Amino acid sequence: MKQRIAVIGGGYAGFAAAVTLAAAGRAVTVFEAARTLGGRARRVEAYGTTVDNGAHILLGAYRQTLKLLRTVHGAGAESHLLERRRLALEQPKVFRLRTLALPAPWQLVAGLLGMRGVSRGDRLATIALVRHLARSGFQCAPEVTVAALLADSPPRVTSLLWEPLCLAALNTPIEAASAQVFLNVLRMAFARRARDSDLLFPRVDLSTLFPDAAAAYVADHGGEIRAGATVRRVETDESGVAVTAGYAEDKFSAVVIAVGPHQVKRLLGDAADAATCAALDALAYEPIVTVYLKYPLALDLGRPMFKLDGWPGQWVFDRGSLDGPDGLAAVVISTSAPGARISHDSLARAIDAQLRRVWPNLPTPEWTQVIAERRATYACTAGLIRPSPGRIAPGLYLAGDYTDAELPATLEAATRSGVAAARALLGRHR
Repeated sequence: MKQRIAVIGGGYAGFAAAVTLAAAGRAVTVFEAARTLGGRARRVEAYGTTVDNGAHILLGAYRQTLKLLRTVHGAGAESHLLERRRLALEQPKVFRLRTLALPAPWQLVAGLLGMRGVSRGDRLATIALVRHLARSGFQCAPEVTVAALLADSPPRVTSLLWEPLCLAALNTPIEAASAQVFLNVLRMAFARRARDSDLLFPRVDLSTLFPDAAAAYVADHGGEIRAGATVRRVETDESGVAVTAGYAEDKFSAVVIAVGPHQVKRLLGDAADAATCAALDALAYEPIVTVYLKYPLALDLGRPMFKLDGWPGQWVFDRGSLDGPDGLAAVVISTSAPGARISHDSLARAIDAQLRRVWPNLPTPEWTQVIAERRATYACTAGLIRPSPGRIAPGLYLAGDYTDAELPATLEAATRSGVAAARALLGRHR
């Protein structure tokens, strides 16, 4: 008889664990409180249009996520699911960086040399800085912030390149963000293969991209998906782990906890060890706000993503060129930006005005929708000690993007943590 394993949380981390366990022959039951799968990366409906609760892109270096996509969708699915583009960061009429079709790391060096919007001296200084970081092995002391790391960077390059990249990757202001995690991202993207720095834009909504197909994979392997089932309590004893959802209790050999870090202690009570509890207590959170604006005509921006001037939005995505209807723009605001602390209607008007500063001929939007995730990510601060994925108590295993020691809160960190937790479980529950 197959071992019964529960996974609590139907996001990317939970389903990475579930797929790994199902592939190893375990009978997996996934509990997800929401009706829609995906957790903090899921589809929502707005004015009859399918959108996402936030804009996510992948890197070509996201090997674990891409491997899982091939597992649940099939070997040739990437080209249908993702739009692959060479890295291009552009703020119209202000700044542009594009990598070239060269081996790593020369694709970045050539891109930096050809940067538009900064002086030749600043370009050469930036190349020298990147070479210094590479010679150091992309390593620094854990307490160093990104601002300190970039102390010798030309201020204009910091403002136009490094600070926006830090906010996009770590969702934490450079004055507090971990330099080591930022360096990990740079190493992952630029140190090995040229294709690692490619941007991969989803052509489908985020639930369709992985969780829905993962759920079908788990079901096909004898598992069960319980959407709309809120787990109230998890208790362990010598016979296994009891999971209470609603008024029903079910028994499992082991459980993977893949919910948000602020929910873990409520589920486990005193079951988690002191070190895990201390690490969870140390986490702070950053919001992400996504503003959708539906214009009556196709935007025709020329590429899926542009950098904005930073007030109030930082990036705009042309969803009409990917998976959405023509004219659908998604503007992202990372961290607690002061400009976002206004009513949703006022924020949508401010975003529309921001876009018009760049594209003055935009028509009036047909509708707008603001989606604010208060705890979208944890604050990836310097020196932060995070809990590790894997076993935290007998029969209990932890997963979540916040447990990946190397990466910030990304889809890749989530899937890596889920696979790590599942492998730790399989090693003990044979």
